Amino acid sequence: MKTQDIFLEFKISQDNLAQEKEKVLNQIEENKKTIEKLLKIENKTYQNFVKPYQLIHERLNWYFKPIAHLNYVKNSKLTQEVYTQLLPVLTTYYTELGQNQQLYQAFKHIYNTQKDSLTQAQKKVLEDLITDFELNGVNLAKEKKEKLKNINIQLSNLQNQFAQNLLDATDNYEMLIENYEDIKELPQEEKNRAKTKKGEKTVYRFTLHAPSYISYMTYGSNREKRQQLYKAYVTRASQNEKILEQILKLRHEKANLLGFKNYAELSLKKKMASSPEEVLSFLKELAKKSKPKAEEEFQQLKEFAKKHGLNDEFQAYDLSYYTEKLKKETLNINEEEFKPYFEKNKVIEGLFEFLNKLFKLQFKKVNTSVWHEKVDVYDLYKNDKLIGRLYMDLEAREGKRDGAWMDEWVTHCTDEECNTILPIAFIVANFSPSTEELPSLLRHYDVVTLFHEMGHALHHLLSEVEEPFVSGISGVEWDAVEFPSQFLENFAYDKEVLSLFAKHYKTGEPLPKDKIEKLQKLRNFLSGMAMVRQLEFALFDLLIHMDSYTAEEVQDILNKVREEVAVIKPPPYNKFQWSFSHIFAGGYAAGYYSYKWAEVLSADAYFMFIDNGIYNDELADSFYEEILKKGGSKPAKEIFYSFAKRQPDINAILRLSGITNEKNDN
Repeated sequence: MKTQDIFLEFKISQDNLAQEKEKVLNQIEENKKTIEKLLKIENKTYQNFVKPYQLIHERLNWYFKPIAHLNYVKNSKLTQEVYTQLLPVLTTYYTELGQNQQLYQAFKHIYNTQKDSLTQAQKKVLEDLITDFELNGVNLAKEKKEKLKNINIQLSNLQNQFAQNLLDATDNYEMLIENYEDIKELPQEEKNRAKTKKGEKTVYRFTLHAPSYISYMTYGSNREKRQQLYKAYVTRASQNEKILEQILKLRHEKANLLGFKNYAELSLKKKMASSPEEVLSFLKELAKKSKPKAEEEFQQLKEFAKKHGLNDEFQAYDLSYYTEKLKKETLNINEEEFKPYFEKNKVIEGLFEFLNKLFKLQFKKVNTSVWHEKVDVYDLYKNDKLIGRLYMDLEAREGKRDGAWMDEWVTHCTDEECNTILPIAFIVANFSPSTEELPSLLRHYDVVTLFHEMGHALHHLLSEVEEPFVSGISGVEWDAVEFPSQFLENFAYDKEVLSLFAKHYKTGEPLPKDKIEKLQKLRNFLSGMAMVRQLEFALFDLLIHMDSYTAEEVQDILNKVREEVAVIKPPPYNKFQWSFSHIFAGGYAAGYYSYKWAEVLSADAYFMFIDNGIYNDELADSFYEEILKKGGSKPAKEIFYSFAKRQPDINAILRLSGITNEKNDN
């Protein structure tokens, strides 16, 4: 067996988008012809039918993913146009494919007659395919199939429009401040980044992009300006109100067509959780155990704010500002004091060193074509053997979608000749941009984010599964896909790990021990409030997918959820749902609970390392072998059990959050 050690190169740009679009369209037509040929095979087997079926779709991904990626990281009218043109074509193709009765019967026949001779991964491919066909309406009557296809196309377009509206609204807003008194509390680096000219005047510019928005909400002295910025942020993309209403209506129709009571049931069909009721019970149990601590923390915060001059009622736009001040006073922590110790490139080097110590991985920087000059590319090795490639695009800029994410481009697998195809992944973030005067300095939160996304990337890149449909993160249940990422992010607080990279960018001085202790205390600072906030999002997401709701009813559900679990009530104008892209433009619809569900797995695994030594080769090898290498080739419950030799313990998440100190609180 040979390894393909020549990677695809990212050569797509604004100049050749039309040609790249044609490649996608041509590959779709080529795929259709190949499928016709496959269906004519008389004696269909896994190798002559299922394997080539997977590979033609992997190749289609090779062409389409860079176009989608460019639209996210270097958005323009042209990328929007090409991406928007391709979406309905791809949706139609995949919907028609998923409703092809001949394919469905062929996969069922191979599974039923040959499963005893198949590997675990091959069986999982077929089981997932059969379920997918059924969820795509393969058994529906002709007119219902057509209706489902139209729903899928509409949903694809609406979700894309939701994301584009949000990006446009984020890009199109600015708040200019002339009075130095209003920005006097900002750290000097933040002042420098915000400083600009308006004619002859020096002004300070703030936007809705994360680094800028967070900066003013955390340090802005002028409460009215904080409210102004907050209001702009939570009322972004008002046109998304009608879009989310349409999305919910279509999702409900789709679920009903497929025989489910609601979209929540449909969403959970391919997740670890078995029913909406199980998820609701899980979330409410966490809320019950967490809310008392959250209420206690909020009372402390309100009393602190009052003591420091806030005579009015505490509002959502006061939260970051007084939280930062409370941190400084009670923990003697100023988050800005950490930033000089977290220079982006040093953090990356330290993260690589940690992964070498933990999993014996090596990263080597390579020169290859990229979409922006600040993108870095690394080849990944295990025991000096090349196993994958990673692109890292970490700094904020206009035209780039907010947030942080990992995306896969090429999946580890073997081709028709049994040659190994090596995987490629992207990590994207929006950290403070470097300038000629100043490197990119990260908040510790950014460091945690980088570790998190690296966990996703490793899950994708370290797979040794030969079947692309269940390799890497493919085929992993959505409520388990955050497991490796959350597991890895926990180490960003550990003193042994921090010692590898937390060094002052000017002096090289390591982060002092007292500061490391502060960070560890900071981890669970107001952790009850953080927990109930995530539970608020998760409950809201699940409940609005239990039926078809109007925008007004969606707001009512959100209000009721806040009454039940939230401790800080936002003002009535807050329309958080207009920008909840995770569920209206991403893959988390009726699945936002997955973060907490997976956090039980990740916290449990993390404490196995903490309680037995971080660099425990036996544990690390088991995590590598049973979880990272196996990808989606087995159900997540089985994969976790293979690693831990027991079921996950829900109390691990409460211990991690500092809500309980017990190792077991049963």
